Amino acid sequence: PLHADFGTPEPRPKDGATPGIPFQTVPAGQPKVRVEFAPESDGDPGPYPIPPDARVEGGPMGRAGRRVIVIDPAANRLYELAQAFRQPDGSWRALSGAVFDLGSHRLRPEGRPSADGAGLPVFPGLVRYDETAAGEIRHTIRFTAPRIRKAKIWPARTPGTFAHDESFPPMGQRFRLKKNVRVNSFSPSVRVILTALQRYGLILADPGASWHLSGTPDPRWNNVALRELDRLTGRDFEAVDVRPLMDHSDSGRVRTIP
Repeated sequence: PLHADFGTPEPRPKDGATPGIPFQTVPAGQPKVRVEFAPESDGDPGPYPIPPDARVEGGPMGRAGRRVIVIDPAANRLYELAQAFRQPDGSWRALSGAVFDLGSHRLRPEGRPSADGAGLPVFPGLVRYDETAAGEIRHTIRFTAPRIRKAKIWPARTPGTFAHDESFPPMGQRFRLKKNVRVNSFSPSVRVILTALQRYGLILADPGASWHLSGTPDPRWNNVALRELDRLTGRDFEAVDVRPLMDHSDSGRVRTIP
C-alpha cells in the first residue's frame, strides 16, 4: 500500500522518533558552522548556516536518515545534510551534504551524491501541510522503495545498489497515479495529495519502505485522514517515460511539450 511517511508528530515509545523530514528557514546573516564529512563522502564543503536548535529528521534520538534541511532565502540557497550529528562545539558531522542554488536548474555533477540516494535535493519533493491547506501541490513528490535497481534515469544522479535485475525500478523512476482512480472519495487534504500524484507524479529518490511518500512533520496534519492513502497500492500507479521532457541531462529543467 501507499503510505504517508509523515504526519502529526507522535513520539514513538522506543526511540522518540517522529515521522517526516523537517526543515527550517533561517534569516539573512545566519552564522555558519563547520561541517565535517565522512572520509568517503563527496559532500559540498561548508560552512553551513545551521542554527543551534536545528530540527533533525527523526528527532534528537532518531537513527534513520537524520537529515537537516536549511533554507536561506536571502542567499537563495538550500543546504541539506544526511546522517547529521551536532557536536559539543556547535559544529556538525554528517555522512553527506549538498548545497543547491535555488535560482538554477543545474543538477549535481554526474555520480555525486546528496542528502538522498538519487543525488537530488530532498526539500522540493516533500509534501508540506501549507500546500494541502492552500488546495494545491505543484510539484513531484519523492518516495522510497526497498529494492532499487543498480541503475538511474534522469534526473537522478546516482544509481540504486540492489542488482541489475530489471524487475526492480531504477533510481529516479517517475510514476503517476492512474487517471481512473476516483480521488473525490478521499478526505479534502488527501485529495490534494492524490491530485498532485496524478498531475506531477512521484519520483523514486531513496531506499526505504515500499511506496512511502516523504513529507514534513506538522501538528496540523490529521493522521487519521493521511491513513486513507493506505487504500491505494502499486497497482494504482503507472510508470512514466520522462525522456521527452528532458531539456539537458545535467539540468532539472523540463521541455515544454505541445
